[in-house]
Amino acid sequence: KLIDLVENKHVSGWDDPRLPTLAGARRRGYTPEGFKLFTDRIGVSKADSWIEYTILEDCMREVLNESAERRIAVLDPIKLVIDNYPESQSEDCFAPNHPQKPELGKRVVPLTRELWIEREDFMEVPSKGYFRLFPDNMVRLRYGYVVKCTGFEKDADGNVVTVHCEYLPDTKSGTPGADSVKVKGNIHWVSAAHAYAAEVRLYDRLFKEAHPGAGDRDYLDDINPDSVKTITAQLEPALKDAKPADAFQFERHGYFVADRKDSVAGKPVFNRTVTLRDAWQK
Repeated sequence: KLIDLVENKHVSGWDDPRLPTLAGARRRGYTPEGFKLFTDRIGVSKADSWIEYTILEDCMREVLNESAERRIAVLDPIKLVIDNYPESQSEDCFAPNHPQKPELGKRVVPLTRELWIEREDFMEVPSKGYFRLFPDNMVRLRYGYVVKCTGFEKDADGNVVTVHCEYLPDTKSGTPGADSVKVKGNIHWVSAAHAYAAEVRLYDRLFKEAHPGAGDRDYLDDINPDSVKTITAQLEPALKDAKPADAFQFERHGYFVADRKDSVAGKPVFNRTVTLRDAWQK
């Protein structure tokens, strides 16, 4: 079946990150340590058995959580404008490279008047329990300031394209005034002036069923149509220097690796290795 998938172009080749091949696993960002943990966890048996794919994914999460440095990426961007922030100003915010490894230090994340934020971090009419941006609500820009939403703009189709806010100058993270205003929401962002627009491939399971082709079905009918989505994301500027096979946790999203095949110097392409949580749990 693997030969059929490759020869009939259902996948891009033997190193397609969705395939259960060593070449595919390397491009996906699966690590030797993750496979070692997987074999330790499932043990050895003489009997044939089905092993849940979630066990492999959990092993990769566990290993990457320990080893991968953190970076900021906005995968579905909309513009956030801080109206009372000086247009020509840029200042440094400081983000830890790994929250459990202070010895890895911090990196500079530039903050400017215009930022990219996730589309899901704003709602015109908030649902119950929604604590992120909506009109008149306040949130903290992670590693930055507390901001209050003052309005938004829509395009001709009614889609929100720009969110407006004002920042509270005395609330910057790491300063004495950081806790002067209590907010429930905390969102990530990247500076629009400094962001690196990159190709990001969101890989998922190749098949939508645990047992493709079970019964009398054609296994090709069980191919997951959403097993890969290619998007253009806005990434923090440090990621522009990523080398092939460099792995990171994109905060709030999951673990990603710079593609071994398609990344070039100064223009890495990222593949999603695994999400932060199991999205396939029922």
